[in-house]
Amino acid sequence: MRSKSNLFLTVSSTKVMLLVSALMLAGCGGSDDDSDVGYVKFYNSSKNAPEILLTIDQDLESDDDDDDDNFEVTFYGTAYTDALINYEIDKGTYFYEMGWQDEDSDDRDDLALVAQGQTNVTKDTIQLLVLAGDVAAPEVEEYSIELLDDDEDDDNDLFNMRVLNMHPDSDGVDVYMSESDETFNEATLVGQYNYKQLSDNQKFEQDEYIFYITKSGTEEVLFTSDDIDYSYPSQYVMIVRENTGSGTSPYALDKMSNSSITEYLDTDSEAQFRAYNAIRQHELIPNYTGTLDIYINGVDDEAEIQGLERGSYSATKVQDKGDYSLDLVIPNTTESLLSNHLLGLAENTNKTVFFYLNEEDVDLDGDGNVDENNDGIVDEIEVTIHSLVVNNSTRESIYDHQIDMINLVDNDDFNFVKFYFVRSDETIETALYNRSAVYTQPESIYLQNNTYQVFAVADVDSSEVILSSFEMILDEESDELFLVVEADANEPTGYRVEMLKQTDDE
Repeated sequence: MRSKSNLFLTVSSTKVMLLVSALMLAGCGGSDDDSDVGYVKFYNSSKNAPEILLTIDQDLESDDDDDDDNFEVTFYGTAYTDALINYEIDKGTYFYEMGWQDEDSDDRDDLALVAQGQTNVTKDTIQLLVLAGDVAAPEVEEYSIELLDDDEDDDNDLFNMRVLNMHPDSDGVDVYMSESDETFNEATLVGQYNYKQLSDNQKFEQDEYIFYITKSGTEEVLFTSDDIDYSYPSQYVMIVRENTGSGTSPYALDKMSNSSITEYLDTDSEAQFRAYNAIRQHELIPNYTGTLDIYINGVDDEAEIQGLERGSYSATKVQDKGDYSLDLVIPNTTESLLSNHLLGLAENTNKTVFFYLNEEDVDLDGDGNVDENNDGIVDEIEVTIHSLVVNNSTRESIYDHQIDMINLVDNDDFNFVKFYFVRSDETIETALYNRSAVYTQPESIYLQNNTYQVFAVADVDSSEVILSSFEMILDEESDELFLVVEADANEPTGYRVEMLKQTDDE
């Protein structure tokens, strides 16, 4: 579940540059005075879109440098399934533009437009703009939602709810609700909705409810939510959309309020995970030859993953949600490398478990000296096997991609590895895109489609040392990637970087 609200940047409103919190300027209820204001809201429902920046402009022909009265605002990027807060604006007709940042600048003039049009803002009404479909040929849907004031209700224990179906299933959906202590057998039909249909407003008592979704005209439940709390006399839009996670349910549900949006996934959804073997051979584990078997306790007596070689990814495994413990065993033996390491799999999640080896100096007498005979060699070391669980990105953006850097090198000579993503007109020194990955602390970056020379660099004795370098090409067909730094005695530098897809190809 996630809950998020956006900040925005006012690009030009009477020529003032201002960074503000959305919660300070957003309208969360009716107007406090008699001014003629309405609201604009944006929801990104294009699953292969990057973050979309929305611009609202009163006059496209106006030159902002000469016209102090022209109203113009550009909001920060809104990712797939995210929404802007309600933005208060004087009633009237405005132009809108939707674009994404395909250059280094996020100035409006430098954005790549995907859609544009006009919207008419009326008093005490929310104009909800929804970007839908393929971002390469998107559709913009607009909905007018009356802003309701529940202070006028005789009973102040109701909330307002509409349903918006943004799941592109031609058969439509049926949405049901039950109280939190009931089941689908006791649920009542909220309504039947075609693709892009927004329902009329309905009022319900403030309480906790469970939602169920079926295909239109059927009673086979394909989605069941957790308890959803409605404890305020507010108005909400419940958005039915595609599930892009790991579970088999085709549906997900977003609860959109005036100032936030919260995701709900099918409570019975399965999870997926993969394993990556980064354990190098070591004299202290002589029977380990670079392969291992992985057992999931409580599933069965067989290894779920067999013969996983060092530097290799396992196939994806589907598991019911839950908490599991993992054992690593040397194949054809009972010798354990690791026991009872936790793997928590929430519903609909997709994860990778990295297994790696760590050397530690042993202080035999606890005096802080690991070289008692002063021969320059540590008297004794021990090795331990660890696991690192990382969430895989399931984004489907075609214009930019998430790259996660995983540093599995524990070295006394350097504390982190710095990645530089160098484009054709850059050098390492001038590269705009770079990140530092600390040992076992994943670091992410979003990169636009381009060809990059990637350099993994460490600071050793006040000198920068290139551990690995390679070319990385990102295009519309590219996947979300891991870049994994490992020690490797067979490489000239003693290190390598593995480039791995975060999820299996479907």
